[in-house]
Amino acid sequence: MNHPTAHRLLRRLDQREISSVELLKDQLARISANDSAINAVVVLDEERALRQAAEADAARARGESLGPLHGLPITVKESFDVTNLPTTWGYPAFRNNVANRNSTAVQRLVDAGAIIFGKTNVPVSLADWQTFNPVYGTTNNPWDVTRVPGGSSGGSAAALAAGFTSLELGSDIGASIRNPAHYCGVYGHKPTWGVVPMHGHALPGAVCMDSVDIGVAGPMARSAGDLQLAMDVLTSPLRSFGGHGWRQARWRDAGQPVERLRIAVISDDGVARVDDAIVHRLRQLASFLRGKVAHVSEDRRPVDSEESRCVYLHLVRAATGAFLQDADHEAARRVADALDPKDMSYRACHYRGSTLTHRDWFAFDQRRISLRMQWQSFFNDFDLVICPVATTPAFAHNQKGERWERMIDVNGQPQESTDSLFWAGYPGVVGLPATAVPLGRNAQGLPFGAQIIAPAFSDPVALRFAGWLEREWYAFQAPELGDRIESRAFAA
Repeated sequence: MNHPTAHRLLRRLDQREISSVELLKDQLARISANDSAINAVVVLDEERALRQAAEADAARARGESLGPLHGLPITVKESFDVTNLPTTWGYPAFRNNVANRNSTAVQRLVDAGAIIFGKTNVPVSLADWQTFNPVYGTTNNPWDVTRVPGGSSGGSAAALAAGFTSLELGSDIGASIRNPAHYCGVYGHKPTWGVVPMHGHALPGAVCMDSVDIGVAGPMARSAGDLQLAMDVLTSPLRSFGGHGWRQARWRDAGQPVERLRIAVISDDGVARVDDAIVHRLRQLASFLRGKVAHVSEDRRPVDSEESRCVYLHLVRAATGAFLQDADHEAARRVADALDPKDMSYRACHYRGSTLTHRDWFAFDQRRISLRMQWQSFFNDFDLVICPVATTPAFAHNQKGERWERMIDVNGQPQESTDSLFWAGYPGVVGLPATAVPLGRNAQGLPFGAQIIAPAFSDPVALRFAGWLEREWYAFQAPELGDRIESRAFAA
């Protein structure tokens, strides 16, 4: 059985085919039956959620609307503050850090009628493409529990794939929405930088997370339409940003039918070689698109790959390194000082970026501006870019050593798992929107996807095309879990 979309569940709620209480109890039963093997939903708020579900049902019976998500039970990533629930980011020191208010993004979902009934697992400090921490343990991929679900929104993607929730709120600075979606076969949207507020997505002592470089908040779901629905909620009311915004971007969507789109498909790159199954499927997609859209290219690139990788790795590590404790920062600085200036390994970029002076950061930012201008020029000729999210489908758990020491197999060759960050930074370093969509499964049955990159503030263009692909090419498929829950709420 394929799990229904949030749109489908909301229609059934509106038509009184099911109640919010019934739907919530169904999801809680699924978690009880199956999450011991997956460990995706690590904080539950059952009593309060059941009370809110009953209130939502009563409001609906009176003919009152609580908003576009009226009575829909959902979960959110553990790193977002939810009133009276812990926010730890996987740190034992913050086990008792209980939020006294909702983050802005969570509050917008609540104001739209959603019921937050739980929080999903993350890696420590949201800093891994695996999801494990000493507070809540390891999250497994529902398709194969010996493999990772991605990170840092790994619990979010696993919960969606397993049918534990119908909508999720994630965050992304290094593909933390996109790679879990890719590994678990679901959808995720990394918005244009700045259009979804980040306030309340921080640990104690950090008060400026609204403006953290590269980082964004965005939705995850089992359909592209659900991403659009969530983005409408998360961006309204929209804070003004540089004279542009989500609402202003809609004209591009309205006037650009799919058959007029010009699309660049990039299936591989020498900087971060991609598994043959993903490459083959992207080439199939390019062939499929010919004759259906205005133009398809497989040989055009927006920017130099080496330059994009270098700038991104230094700036993303600068963004995360800003929150290092003094002792950790000093230790990283000593390593950085001993590096060969020509060393551009991930390890070198990590330590160098984590300890950049403001002068050096400014120099990298100037290089980023040049990349941004190259992307803008590229989008004079193309409307969208489709490329990998990561170099492989989900890899086996490996929690030993530093991330760059953990090797994965790519077409029979060892590759640092951190090489995939090249694809994370491709749109990320310049703040572009990117929608992760499922593309298929490999010979072992593991799902994988791609990301659809659009010009800045043209999120609706990527989301609408993702919806078209969902109808015409490939849609979410649910993994087979051992225990099956008989459910009127999840019936087709």
